[in-house]
Amino acid sequence: MNKTIRRASVFALLLVFALLVRATWVQFYDGTALADSKDNRRNAIETYAAPLGNIIVGGKSVTGSTRTGSGDLAYKRTYANGPLYAAVTGYASQAYAPTQLEGIYADLLNGTDTRLKTVMDTVTNQRAAPGNVVTTIDPDVQKAAYGALGDKKGAAVAIDPKTGRILAVASTPSYDPSSLTDANTAGAAWKRLTKDPEKPLTNRALRQPLPPGSTFKLVVAAAALEDGLYSSVDEKTDSPDPYRLPGSTTDLSNENPNAPCTNASIRTALQYSCNNVFAKMAVKLGQDKVKAMADKFGFNNDAQDVPVRAYTSLYPSDMDEAGTALTGIGQFDVTATPLQMAMVSAAIANGGKLVSPHMVSQITDSGGDVLKNYDDDTSTTEILSSSTAEQLQSAMQTVIEKGTGTNARIPGATVGGKTGTAQHGEKNSQTPYAWFTSYAKAGDKEVAVAVIVEQSNAARSEVSGNGLAAPVAKATMEAALKN
Repeated sequence: MNKTIRRASVFALLLVFALLVRATWVQFYDGTALADSKDNRRNAIETYAAPLGNIIVGGKSVTGSTRTGSGDLAYKRTYANGPLYAAVTGYASQAYAPTQLEGIYADLLNGTDTRLKTVMDTVTNQRAAPGNVVTTIDPDVQKAAYGALGDKKGAAVAIDPKTGRILAVASTPSYDPSSLTDANTAGAAWKRLTKDPEKPLTNRALRQPLPPGSTFKLVVAAAALEDGLYSSVDEKTDSPDPYRLPGSTTDLSNENPNAPCTNASIRTALQYSCNNVFAKMAVKLGQDKVKAMADKFGFNNDAQDVPVRAYTSLYPSDMDEAGTALTGIGQFDVTATPLQMAMVSAAIANGGKLVSPHMVSQITDSGGDVLKNYDDDTSTTEILSSSTAEQLQSAMQTVIEKGTGTNARIPGATVGGKTGTAQHGEKNSQTPYAWFTSYAKAGDKEVAVAVIVEQSNAARSEVSGNGLAAPVAKATMEAALKN
């Protein structure tokens, strides 16, 4: 064989070998990626070839599936009371990636979760019947929270302190997930919703941390009592009024200039929401001790799954003393979600023990057999001593009985709470945020609630935690105590 033919043969063999390698790569590596790609329409066709499993609230499905009547996508998702439960369910769309519980449990709801497969499914290589997601949401509590928020921009979260079960997750303004389910019409709805300046797609209850204002004073008070800085909530503090921020010429005053805030005890300081007391308390404790207590309650946790991943609530580090003082009143760079502030009240109400919050009770197969029970999978963390928790409960009750939180009183129930009005914008140029965090007990029923109102029709002078957020918390707590 001459030299030229031999070289051509070797080159041809190399080309064949390269083609075989490439074909193998495409089949076993790229093939998987292509099959799993969100742009592969076959996945959507397969997902919507049959009805999806359902999300259950109070024993009833709040989701469903209906035939499309045309095209290659046989079914589309439907929602009962869509805007009411949007912050819980999210949406399953033929055009967009699913969100919230629809996204987290997509494999369970479309039947591809391997735990759903029966022997016959394996033999026939058929998709299993879809499973269901059973939530902890109480429909009456959810309706009360959502209804009380009304046309305000805000959110509310309710938790059972003893079990960690989330009873309500409400966010307003809301949207109807049904508008996003059909590929033929979802585009126009998506454009409208994403351009809406009120951001209805944002889950304000779990995924929008904002300055918590004076509700954060509970965390500072807890740190002071646990550290032994003060022996009780009734011990006098060393707190000049006004309090000059360290290293500055700025005096920190109080909303009510006539409040007895000079050297006020923790109880009195919570009752009148004295800024001078908690700003100096934070400086005296030092940022590390305040942060350590905040972390115990759940701040700075970037993996807070309920099971929806909540945005991180933040207590900052590396501040000067003036910055530390401002964190003592929930300002500077402190941020929190309503979920986080509900967790603070829940731990205090539960004797200092925080049970991990969750809004899914169990997941089941199509026949109702439980695949996983999340109620049995909770963890309990001791945040505070029972003595500190009892003292803070007592002080929070004073806030309701004769302090800044009187609008949350509930006849026949023991209620404790803390108001907050957080500055918004440069030099507080925009409407402040109104906060309220609380707990209520009646008989064997308990609930912890946090509410934020970002915006309402109220005049700026009328914006307060007691005026705007406390009535929402009251309605939510009343509903929880009745059930």
